[in-house]
Amino acid sequence: MEWLVVSNIALWLGFIIMAIINYALIRQVGVLYERVAPAGALMVNRTIEVGQSAPVLEALSINDERISIGANGGRSQLLFFMSPDCPVCNELTPVFLSAAQSEQDWVDVVFVSDGERQDHHGYAARKGIKHPYVVSELVGKQYGVSKLPYAVLIDDAQKVVSMGIVNSREHIDSLFEAKERKVASIQDYMKQRDNEHFTEVKS
Repeated sequence: MEWLVVSNIALWLGFIIMAIINYALIRQVGVLYERVAPAGALMVNRTIEVGQSAPVLEALSINDERISIGANGGRSQLLFFMSPDCPVCNELTPVFLSAAQSEQDWVDVVFVSDGERQDHHGYAARKGIKHPYVVSELVGKQYGVSKLPYAVLIDDAQKVVSMGIVNSREHIDSLFEAKERKVASIQDYMKQRDNEHFTEVKS
Protein backbone atom coordinates (compact mmCIF):
# COMPACT_ATOMS: atom_id res chain seq x y z
CA MET A 1 0.00 0.00 0.00
CA GLU A 2 2.86 2.36 0.85
CA TRP A 3 4.48 1.63 -2.51
CA LEU A 4 1.23 2.61 -4.25
CA VAL A 5 1.18 5.95 -2.42
CA VAL A 6 4.85 6.54 -3.23
CA SER A 7 4.32 5.71 -6.91
CA ASN A 8 1.31 8.09 -7.14
CA ILE A 9 3.33 10.86 -5.54
CA ALA A 10 6.20 10.20 -7.97
CA LEU A 11 3.80 10.30 -10.93
CA TRP A 12 2.30 13.59 -9.79
CA LEU A 13 5.75 15.08 -9.26
CA GLY A 14 6.76 13.96 -12.76
CA PHE A 15 3.59 15.49 -14.21
CA ILE A 16 4.21 18.80 -12.45
CA ILE A 17 7.84 18.88 -13.61
CA MET A 18 6.79 18.17 -17.23
CA ALA A 19 4.16 20.94 -17.04
CA ILE A 20 6.82 23.40 -15.83
CA ILE A 21 9.20 22.34 -18.61
CA ASN A 22 6.48 22.72 -21.26
CA TYR A 23 5.58 26.17 -19.94
CA ALA A 24 9.24 27.22 -20.10
CA LEU A 25 9.52 25.90 -23.67
CA ILE A 26 6.41 27.80 -24.75
CA ARG A 27 7.87 31.01 -23.32
CA GLN A 28 11.16 30.42 -25.14
CA VAL A 29 9.35 29.81 -28.44
CA GLY A 30 7.49 33.10 -27.94
CA VAL A 31 10.76 34.95 -27.28
CA LEU A 32 12.35 33.33 -30.35
CA TYR A 33 9.39 34.35 -32.50
CA GLU A 34 9.77 37.94 -31.31
CA ARG A 35 13.47 37.95 -32.13
CA VAL A 36 13.11 36.26 -35.51
CA ALA A 37 10.16 38.24 -36.85
CA PRO A 38 8.62 37.47 -40.25
CA ALA A 39 10.47 39.28 -43.02
CA GLY A 40 8.43 41.52 -45.24
CA ALA A 41 8.93 42.53 -48.84
CA LEU A 42 12.32 44.18 -49.31
CA MET A 43 12.20 47.69 -50.76
CA VAL A 44 14.81 48.31 -53.46
CA ASN A 45 13.77 51.50 -55.19
CA ARG A 46 15.39 54.86 -55.89
CA THR A 47 12.68 56.27 -58.12
CA ILE A 48 9.60 56.41 -55.91
CA GLU A 49 9.05 56.42 -52.15
CA VAL A 50 6.28 55.24 -49.90
CA GLY A 51 3.86 58.08 -49.22
CA GLN A 52 4.28 59.91 -52.49
CA SER A 53 1.69 60.08 -55.26
CA ALA A 54 1.79 57.13 -57.60
CA PRO A 55 2.88 57.84 -61.17
CA VAL A 56 -0.28 57.88 -63.28
CA LEU A 57 0.01 56.16 -66.65
CA GLU A 58 -2.18 54.52 -69.24
CA ALA A 59 -1.21 51.32 -70.99
CA LEU A 60 -2.76 48.72 -73.24
CA SER A 61 -3.42 45.27 -71.88
CA ILE A 62 -2.68 42.14 -73.90
CA ASN A 63 -6.39 42.20 -74.78
CA ASP A 64 -6.11 45.77 -76.14
CA GLU A 65 -7.96 47.32 -73.19
CA ARG A 66 -6.83 50.69 -71.84
CA ILE A 67 -5.67 50.23 -68.25
CA SER A 68 -5.09 53.14 -65.89
CA ILE A 69 -2.03 52.64 -63.69
CA GLY A 70 -1.87 54.64 -60.46
CA ALA A 71 -5.40 56.07 -60.68
CA ASN A 72 -8.02 53.43 -60.05
CA GLY A 73 -11.27 55.28 -59.46
CA GLY A 74 -11.28 55.23 -55.67
CA ARG A 75 -10.01 51.65 -55.25
CA SER A 76 -6.61 50.38 -54.22
CA GLN A 77 -4.39 48.82 -56.86
CA LEU A 78 -1.69 46.17 -56.56
CA LEU A 79 0.86 46.12 -59.36
CA PHE A 80 2.68 42.82 -59.83
CA PHE A 81 5.81 43.25 -61.94
CA MET A 82 6.76 39.88 -63.37
CA SER A 83 8.00 37.97 -66.39
CA PRO A 84 7.00 34.57 -67.80
CA ASP A 85 10.72 33.76 -68.04
CA CYS A 86 11.24 34.36 -64.29
CA PRO A 87 11.02 31.04 -62.36
CA VAL A 88 10.05 32.75 -59.09
CA CYS A 89 7.39 34.81 -60.88
CA ASN A 90 6.06 31.61 -62.42
CA GLU A 91 5.68 30.00 -58.99
CA LEU A 92 4.29 33.16 -57.41
CA THR A 93 1.60 33.87 -60.02
CA PRO A 94 -0.95 31.42 -58.51
CA VAL A 95 -0.25 32.94 -55.09
CA PHE A 96 -0.98 36.41 -56.47
CA LEU A 97 -4.20 35.15 -58.03
CA SER A 98 -5.21 33.70 -54.67
CA ALA A 99 -4.38 36.98 -52.89
CA ALA A 100 -6.35 38.91 -55.50
CA GLN A 101 -9.35 36.68 -54.88
CA SER A 102 -9.20 37.00 -51.10
CA GLU A 103 -8.69 40.79 -51.17
CA GLN A 104 -10.99 41.61 -54.09
CA ASP A 105 -13.31 43.75 -51.95
CA TRP A 106 -10.81 46.59 -51.81
CA VAL A 107 -7.92 46.05 -54.22
CA ASP A 108 -7.51 45.37 -57.96
CA VAL A 109 -4.49 43.45 -59.21
CA VAL A 110 -2.65 44.39 -62.40
CA PHE A 111 0.05 42.17 -63.90
CA VAL A 112 2.84 44.21 -65.49
CA SER A 113 5.61 42.90 -67.72
CA ASP A 114 7.55 43.88 -70.84
CA GLY A 115 8.76 42.34 -74.07
CA GLU A 116 6.70 41.15 -77.02
CA ARG A 117 2.98 41.15 -76.26
CA GLN A 118 2.27 37.93 -78.14
CA ASP A 119 4.61 36.05 -75.80
CA HIS A 120 2.32 36.80 -72.87
CA HIS A 121 -0.98 35.52 -74.27
CA GLY A 122 -0.01 31.88 -73.82
CA TYR A 123 1.30 32.50 -70.29
CA ALA A 124 -1.92 34.26 -69.25
CA ALA A 125 -3.98 31.40 -70.67
CA ARG A 126 -1.89 28.71 -68.95
CA LYS A 127 -2.06 30.46 -65.59
CA GLY A 128 -5.71 31.43 -65.88
CA ILE A 129 -5.00 35.14 -65.46
CA LYS A 130 -8.25 37.09 -65.83
CA HIS A 131 -6.91 40.30 -64.30
CA PRO A 132 -5.56 43.18 -66.39
CA TYR A 133 -2.21 42.19 -67.90
CA VAL A 134 -0.10 45.07 -69.18
CA VAL A 135 3.04 44.79 -71.27
CA SER A 136 4.90 48.07 -70.91
CA GLU A 137 8.56 48.83 -70.25
CA LEU A 138 7.62 52.42 -69.39
CA VAL A 139 5.51 51.41 -66.37
CA GLY A 140 8.42 49.47 -64.89
CA LYS A 141 10.77 52.43 -65.38
CA GLN A 142 8.34 54.94 -63.88
CA TYR A 143 7.93 52.76 -60.80
CA GLY A 144 11.68 52.15 -60.45
CA VAL A 145 11.50 48.37 -60.82
CA SER A 146 14.96 46.85 -61.16
CA LYS A 147 14.40 43.31 -59.88
CA LEU A 148 11.63 40.74 -60.29
CA PRO A 149 9.22 39.77 -58.93
CA TYR A 150 8.26 43.16 -57.53
CA ALA A 151 4.97 44.57 -56.23
CA VAL A 152 3.64 48.06 -55.54
CA LEU A 153 0.49 48.71 -53.51
CA ILE A 154 -1.36 51.96 -54.25
CA ASP A 155 -4.20 53.06 -51.99
CA ASP A 156 -7.55 54.60 -52.96
CA ALA A 157 -6.04 58.10 -52.61
CA GLN A 158 -3.46 57.26 -55.33
CA LYS A 159 -0.59 57.14 -52.83
CA VAL A 160 2.12 54.47 -52.81
CA VAL A 161 1.63 52.76 -49.44
CA SER A 162 4.01 49.78 -49.70
CA MET A 163 6.27 48.07 -52.21
CA GLY A 164 9.12 45.63 -52.50
CA ILE A 165 10.56 42.43 -53.89
CA VAL A 166 8.12 39.58 -53.30
CA ASN A 167 9.15 35.93 -53.24
CA SER A 168 6.35 34.37 -51.18
CA ARG A 169 2.77 34.80 -49.95
CA GLU A 170 4.26 36.13 -46.72
CA HIS A 171 5.87 38.98 -48.67
CA ILE A 172 2.59 39.79 -50.42
CA ASP A 173 0.73 39.81 -47.11
CA SER A 174 3.41 42.08 -45.65
CA LEU A 175 2.43 44.76 -48.19
CA PHE A 176 -1.15 44.64 -46.93
CA GLU A 177 0.06 44.60 -43.33
CA ALA A 178 2.27 47.64 -43.92
CA LYS A 179 -0.73 49.49 -45.36
CA GLU A 180 -2.89 48.64 -42.34
CA ARG A 181 -0.19 49.68 -39.87
CA LYS A 182 0.59 52.82 -41.90
CA VAL A 183 4.30 52.09 -42.14
CA ALA A 184 6.62 51.95 -45.14
CA SER A 185 7.46 48.27 -44.58
CA ILE A 186 7.29 45.53 -41.99
CA GLN A 187 11.01 46.09 -41.36
CA ASP A 188 10.25 49.71 -40.41
CA TYR A 189 7.46 48.55 -38.12
CA MET A 190 9.79 46.11 -36.36
CA LYS A 191 12.40 48.86 -35.92
CA GLN A 192 9.81 51.22 -34.46
CA ARG A 193 8.57 48.54 -32.08
CA ASP A 194 12.12 47.69 -30.97
CA ASN A 195 12.90 51.38 -30.42
CA GLU A 196 9.72 51.84 -28.37
CA HIS A 197 10.56 48.76 -26.32
CA PHE A 198 14.12 50.01 -25.76
CA THR A 199 12.80 53.42 -24.67
CA GLU A 200 10.40 51.78 -22.19
CA VAL A 201 13.13 49.61 -20.74
CA LYS A 202 15.53 52.55 -20.52
CA SER A 203 12.99 54.75 -18.76
